[in-house]
Amino acid sequence: MALFTALLLNVHLNTLDVTVIFAFLLLSFFIALYFKKKASSSKEAFFIGNRNLPWYVVGLSMVATTFAADTPLAVAELVGKSGISGNWLWWYALMGGMLTAVFFSHLWRRSQVITENEFISLRYYGRAAKWLRVSKAIYLGLIINILIMAWVNLAMITIFTNFFSIGYEYAFMLTGGLMLLVMIYSTLSGFLGVVYTDVIQFVLAITASIVLAYVVLKLPEIGGMKGLKEQLNGHQLSFTPTSSNGQEWHQFLTLALIVWWASWYPGQEPGGGGYIAQRMAAAKNEKNATLATMLFQIAHICLRPWPWIIVGLACMILYPHLSGDELKNGYVLAMRDHLPAGLKGLMLIGFIGAYMSTISTHLNWGASYLVNDVYKVFKPLSSPRKEVWVGRLSTIALMILAAIVSTQITSISDTWLFIMECGAGLGLVLILRWYWWRINAQTEIAATLSPIVYYAGLQIIGKVIEGQPTQSNEPVNWIWNDSPYSIWVVVFLTTLTWLIVMYLTSGKESKLEREHLKTFYLKIKPEGKWKTIAQYTPLSVNNKLLPFKLLFWLCSVVFAYQLLFLIGNILLSEEQAMYTNLIFILASGALGYYLVQFKGIFNQDN
Repeated sequence: MALFTALLLNVHLNTLDVTVIFAFLLLSFFIALYFKKKASSSKEAFFIGNRNLPWYVVGLSMVATTFAADTPLAVAELVGKSGISGNWLWWYALMGGMLTAVFFSHLWRRSQVITENEFISLRYYGRAAKWLRVSKAIYLGLIINILIMAWVNLAMITIFTNFFSIGYEYAFMLTGGLMLLVMIYSTLSGFLGVVYTDVIQFVLAITASIVLAYVVLKLPEIGGMKGLKEQLNGHQLSFTPTSSNGQEWHQFLTLALIVWWASWYPGQEPGGGGYIAQRMAAAKNEKNATLATMLFQIAHICLRPWPWIIVGLACMILYPHLSGDELKNGYVLAMRDHLPAGLKGLMLIGFIGAYMSTISTHLNWGASYLVNDVYKVFKPLSSPRKEVWVGRLSTIALMILAAIVSTQITSISDTWLFIMECGAGLGLVLILRWYWWRINAQTEIAATLSPIVYYAGLQIIGKVIEGQPTQSNEPVNWIWNDSPYSIWVVVFLTTLTWLIVMYLTSGKESKLEREHLKTFYLKIKPEGKWKTIAQYTPLSVNNKLLPFKLLFWLCSVVFAYQLLFLIGNILLSEEQAMYTNLIFILASGALGYYLVQFKGIFNQDN
């Protein structure tokens, strides 16, 4: 308590600040206690809220989960290094996200699974399917999940270190205390408590971000938006890469042409997956699942980033001494140095809320994998009450392991890149498994393991070649083990590998395997290449709507990107560009409305 009091005094938090912080924490526990009884009734209640959530709650929960403590810091760092266009490192994900909304959100709800890995048992048959489900549950729910929570912890430690001007040890203690609070209410309330606190936490976090952007723009050193533009150059304010050496364009083209559909990344899985699939499955019907995913994409990409971008641009002026990885500290320094008493507490609780929403989701989501896809597979007759208790124990174990791993991670961006590279090439299989009957468990296993092997091989070979002197005694500059170039190589080799495995292992299914595929086809009613299976069923799904759905997806992507640019141009007072954005928004919106209302592209949905 003495430490906490000293920290509050150190940043001059007044009584209102402290009251807001404690009121928020108490509200989180009140929600947890309110949903405790419902969460304890069954595994479905604890992990997906009995599939009865409205679209706006589900969508805002998705947004809140991706609004982690590290997100504003990462955006400030990207802006500091590459200007506004640096945000294409995550803006590219809109294309894959809209693909999920249009083509897969209603199918995830129709599947009635609890986790993404349960879908493996629904889609595939046999021992390979069982071990794929269990191994992916351990890999995603345990290993990758812990890495994600660890880098979110690292971001919160960075925030506390700079905000309170304290050492790493004290910041780690504060973060550990927050994580313990999150674990308690997540364990008590399950998924329902998580999603409803997500909504409150998101509102607080985005409000705090807008307030900080407004305050920073009003500083004499900045001089409003006009002064900001006068002090920065065109490259820093451009929405697209303008680098003369072409490096940023290489990265931009890689993200725009290949990564969004080919690479697996948590929260951006091609075809949907992870906690996004968990939330789509929790919607009360297919329509709500689609609307929720659409809301998520619009809020996540178009509406949320601009307050962070403005602060990131301002930090380039306020803290010109920052460079490299230190650029992420600018956002926290702006909070500490320029917010008046009374608003510091709001900003701090915004970050705490963002942190809590992400950690609570990952604790609940990770536990759902360990219970539903590991424990339940080997203990199928376990009682609902025992499953809930295993889920709670798994939540506690995940918290402890994430805290330990947090002490070993030093770079957030390196962890991001490692995960993206190790999933390069898997994405296409995750998409096609809904649309092509030939995709089987062996194919997905090959697509999952291959990028890890190829990426590691490229790194090793690259280091060996670069270490060899040439005739001029200069090291060889071998680029193919460096991102973004390595992603192209890994995607190509991985795709070639899983195609070979698929054709070697499919086409000669046993009677039991064919019956399993028939059951999947009758339940999901998928479009695409299913004629080989459909001929043995009374159901025949018409593919005539697929081209119109593809056109609707394109309209949605254009609409969302133009909305993103419109908001930016309004803030930057670029009138001519605003009118261009409006034309594209109206045209794509009108065509999308026509496709829904008159072509009935979602009429096949239940």
